[in-house]
Amino acid sequence: MNTRKINYISLLMVCAILCLAPVSNLINSPDLARSAAQQVSWPIISIQAWAGNLERPVTITHPGDGSGRVFVVEQPGRIRIIENGQVKPVPFLDIQGQVKCCREEGLLGLAFPPQYAEKGHFYVYYTRLDGNNQVSRFHISTDNDIADPGSEEEILFLHHPTYLNHNGGQLAFGPDGYLYIGTGDGGGGGDPDENAQDLESLLGKILRIDVESAGSTPISGEFSFYFPLLIVGNDIPAKAYSIPPDNPFLNDAQARPEIWAVGLRNPWRFSFDSASGDLYIADVGQNLREEVNFQPASSTGAENYGWNILEGSLCYSPSTSCVAPANYTPPVAEYGHDLGCSVTGGEVYRGNQYPTLQGFYLYGDFCSGRIWGLANEGSGWQSQELLVSTLRISTFGSDEDGNLYVADLATGQIYRIVVGH
Repeated sequence: MNTRKINYISLLMVCAILCLAPVSNLINSPDLARSAAQQVSWPIISIQAWAGNLERPVTITHPGDGSGRVFVVEQPGRIRIIENGQVKPVPFLDIQGQVKCCREEGLLGLAFPPQYAEKGHFYVYYTRLDGNNQVSRFHISTDNDIADPGSEEEILFLHHPTYLNHNGGQLAFGPDGYLYIGTGDGGGGGDPDENAQDLESLLGKILRIDVESAGSTPISGEFSFYFPLLIVGNDIPAKAYSIPPDNPFLNDAQARPEIWAVGLRNPWRFSFDSASGDLYIADVGQNLREEVNFQPASSTGAENYGWNILEGSLCYSPSTSCVAPANYTPPVAEYGHDLGCSVTGGEVYRGNQYPTLQGFYLYGDFCSGRIWGLANEGSGWQSQELLVSTLRISTFGSDEDGNLYVADLATGQIYRIVVGH
């Protein structure tokens, strides 16, 4: 999520650079792929108002417990439950007193572990009052609709005190049962601290940690040493996390072993395809390009998505004749700032109600309200604009039946995505 203003000079730069860029610098661009879009039978979608009166919704998810409940994260520091289209009056969790909000800071992510109904705990990602970010575990109370705000267990501290922007914040459990965490590059224009390509920094990455295995009792803190359990500082919490044994940088003394993928600027929403296990990562661009990255379920990690050497498939630093980093994985879709300014990642539709939507990944833009569909038909990736809305698209999400929803940050309204007008 990025609310920077786009001026006319930037738009002229877009035109100049795209016109002069070599073909090799425009990889898999949906702008160029549209001539082939007729090969795909694109669905016709619209949106229907579903639930409202929320404050700055930034995450929509469900616990997978058979309850039919949908959980919405409000950026100021609350989690609300929607049941049968109605927002419950009492928040599921309220930690506003310890959350710094707003702009790009706040309570940003929520993930329920597998077998949540039996475990009764969940994970959140938020910006602390000191400007740093934190992943924590909370437990429910005796009421399944209300969590205990006093049950917090700190899982991971992310040093981020300097800039307000690029906090990332997405949390999701993968098909492997591990917790994946999306972190921004630390903020400031152009990644001034060069975190995204730094393997000793947790910023500008997708992290992968084990928070659910029994006996995970590592030590938490800012600096780390690994055996391979995480050992840091002198504070020993009851439970924190361990490193999955197949993480790609586990045995690299010059890298943080939590890292799964690198080279991201601000991954504002990633999601796993519930059917295939494939991972889609939307990464907000700087001045020119917004991108969607793809990681197949068979991946062993270590993909490098290019930032800040590349912005999308264009050179960023240096601005010309850049050399892609090792393990570079180009975006499967990207668009210029003539169509928007801040990509919001979505999900693959796996519901049963709309067969024509089955298997399509939907994503949007915060600034323009556009929603695109993305598909890989064997001959390559194709992207197609499906809807132009007036929404400030802050997040997509789904319920347990696979229905897709989209949130408007400005109005606090949640809409259901339907097929047809």
